[in-house]
Amino acid sequence: MSTGVTILITLLIIAVLILVHEWGHFMAARVIGIPVWEFSIGFGPRLLGWKKNGTDFSLRIIPLGGYVRMAGEEPGDDNDPEGYNNRKPWEKMAVSFAGPFMNFVMALLIFVYVYSVVGIPNPSEQPLIGQVVADTPAEKAGLKSNDLVLTIDRKPIAKWNELTTTIASAEAGQTLHFQVEREGRTVNLEVTPVNNEQTGKPSIGVMGAMTYDKQGVINAVKIGFQQTYELTVLLLSSLGMLFSGGASVGDLAGPVGITKMIGEAAQVGIVLLLSFTAFLSINLGVLNLLPIPALDGSRIVFALVEAIRRKPLEPEREGFIHWLGFLFLISLMVLVTFNDIIRLIKG
Repeated sequence: MSTGVTILITLLIIAVLILVHEWGHFMAARVIGIPVWEFSIGFGPRLLGWKKNGTDFSLRIIPLGGYVRMAGEEPGDDNDPEGYNNRKPWEKMAVSFAGPFMNFVMALLIFVYVYSVVGIPNPSEQPLIGQVVADTPAEKAGLKSNDLVLTIDRKPIAKWNELTTTIASAEAGQTLHFQVEREGRTVNLEVTPVNNEQTGKPSIGVMGAMTYDKQGVINAVKIGFQQTYELTVLLLSSLGMLFSGGASVGDLAGPVGITKMIGEAAQVGIVLLLSFTAFLSINLGVLNLLPIPALDGSRIVFALVEAIRRKPLEPEREGFIHWLGFLFLISLMVLVTFNDIIRLIKG
């Protein structure tokens, strides 16, 4: 898959995740009765837009974010009695929570779709080539998806694990003679394994075929809830390690790293790509619930403080705190992007 296609897929996925997130804020504000001045996907100069029911919908040039600008949300904009600033604490919390909540809902729906329409993937026991990785010995030798391996060096191959064991027990640089069945005919190929840096054993760059076990809708919903819950717990555990010192900021992935992972997932297949999209959606939901200024979690905290104090924090002070949080997030984004580039250079 070309870099251009990978970047396009990444931008599309990010745009959908942001759209779902901001749509949650938008709909909650509308239901409660807070006027919404603008619904924007992206930052920076405006590319296109339209106005409907008093809301300015816009698409901006930098697609790494978005926002819903409501009445009474910014310092100095406190004249509208229906504005965000004049709402009850629970209403503010509902609007802030709706965005991350929709990301969890999206992840759940993706999992339900995958399990009910595509099915749960299970490795096939047959020595059937499911995918050939680009720029590997298998591709160079002419192996293709759906090739059924019959023999390797005249040794009969009946199961996938026999294929992987035979390749792993060979020597890197040693040519192996494959006999495969392709579209009803027998094809002979010569494949030269190379050493896999991760496993330390010879490999040729193929993946086994998968079978898919479709689930009923009820069972798919059950599995989807379980998967969403487990990934949420996993992310929270990872964040806990970050704060406790068990992990470092260098382990985080930014836009470049995410693009690389999306490209790898897309090469494997639509199931992994959709599952990774669900994971990113949960990631966005969890991160936005953190009590970091400028994120939804901090707005929920401010609303809780208001409920306890029985009066809101001064708009200027709250705005300044959010501004500091925004600077922190931008700095963190720059740092993780730098780490992504260094990892990319080092391979």
